[in-house]
Amino acid sequence: MRNNNFFIKTAAAVAAVAFTLFAPITAYASTEYGYTYNYDYWGDVQESADFYNVCKVFTSSDLGLDVKLKSPQGMFLYRDSIFICDSGNNRIIELKRNSAENLEVVNIIDSFKGGSGENTFNNPTDFAVSEDGNYFIADQGNARILKLDKDLNFLLEIGKPDDNTLDPKLVFQPNKLVIDTAERVYCIATGINKGLVKYENDGTFSGFVGATPVTFDWTDYIWKKFASQEQRAKMVSFVPTEYSNIFIDHEGFIYATNGTAKGEDLKAGKADAVRKLNLVGSNILVQNGEYRVYGDLYFGSGGGYEGPSQFTDVTVMDNDIYTCLDKNRGRLFGYDDQGRMVFAFGGNGNMDGYFRQPSAIEHYGHELYVLDSLDCSITSFVPTEFGNLVYDAIEKFDQGDYVGSGDAWREVMNQNGNYDLAYIGIGRALLRQKQYKEAMRYFELKYDAKNYSKAYKQYRKEWVEDHIVIIVIVILALFLIPSGIGRIKKIRHEIDTADIFVSGRNG
Repeated sequence: MRNNNFFIKTAAAVAAVAFTLFAPITAYASTEYGYTYNYDYWGDVQESADFYNVCKVFTSSDLGLDVKLKSPQGMFLYRDSIFICDSGNNRIIELKRNSAENLEVVNIIDSFKGGSGENTFNNPTDFAVSEDGNYFIADQGNARILKLDKDLNFLLEIGKPDDNTLDPKLVFQPNKLVIDTAERVYCIATGINKGLVKYENDGTFSGFVGATPVTFDWTDYIWKKFASQEQRAKMVSFVPTEYSNIFIDHEGFIYATNGTAKGEDLKAGKADAVRKLNLVGSNILVQNGEYRVYGDLYFGSGGGYEGPSQFTDVTVMDNDIYTCLDKNRGRLFGYDDQGRMVFAFGGNGNMDGYFRQPSAIEHYGHELYVLDSLDCSITSFVPTEFGNLVYDAIEKFDQGDYVGSGDAWREVMNQNGNYDLAYIGIGRALLRQKQYKEAMRYFELKYDAKNYSKAYKQYRKEWVEDHIVIIVIVILALFLIPSGIGRIKKIRHEIDTADIFVSGRNG
């Protein structure tokens, strides 16, 4: 009996120790850390509380389609409708968004009425809706851009740009497009590397906008000068690169992605993975973060994937947070209006939240929708509590509610103490509240030299204003006391000299 009790007690003790040792590990594995990450000041990967959760993955069967999706390439969200370019089936599918977990097919567009040519599509690759409700379709296989009204009546056909610098044999292949408020068309066309092709609202070609800067190696440039014609023909030409996708935000600025830039050029600032173009085509994207905007900082190979992130699409929310889609490793990278990384998550794979070949991204409010052209699916993401807190902090700051923004950032920091943006966000909120000394402390913690300098400049100015009387007194004292001492010494010297002179005369 004693032996049995001994073994029972021993087993209980071992079980207790095992629970103590392994319970924390199990609890950690079940938390929301590991999927989402960010980078700190030193460039180290910092795991983060998840910013988004997968709400649902919609396949052809989930959508109730009789003919399954085939190589879908483009996606456009307009009000409560999501338009999918089902390129392999030469059609466009309109979905009604009832909620993030409920998408309903309401229309299948495979033809239109009117026009003098083909009234069907051939490999449509992108779709857009203007503010007037007109449809614009990049009908790549038919070498045209179509403009239809909402009842699918033909309005306009746009063809190859009339430009003498283009190869006459070049076949016009519109790939991606956006429409501004005046119904001007900005298009990316395969084989045209002069920037975005711009058309006026009547279809007239009006030029190229926002060509990417040319990058080259000086040794290759010098060698070309001395190389033969055959050798030059075999060398890589120094020409601008083509954009991979475009998006027009609520203010009319165009965000364009470049998915072919070299890793060394991205790191050195010779190339941009994403650009923000103004009306004249200049890049005005702000990059005040510790690292430039190009996705993953490290390009090591793993799982058969190597090289830098390749942005294939971008979407911009009303709070100026823009999310870039990486087709190389299937990840999403979110940045704020200062170019600081807000979140990064995703990957390649067959599980929910991972992708095989992501091709397009759109947003509805804070929700994100990603189209996978190989998996033929749409994944909807909704923000977590942590993600909503970050968005709340950013939006309150933009609205001028600096106290509320600071409080929200403190809650973010409570949930993730390694989240650098929380410290910087609190510092910026304190800076706007004129609490400069406190702001300096938060900027110093995360090595934000630029904002620290701003706070220090204001703190120094405030300190001078508060102590101006003492400063004036000290300055006057520094000048008057030595002057007074010198004056006294001079008088005493004159008195002593006068006494000697008088004594000498009397003697």
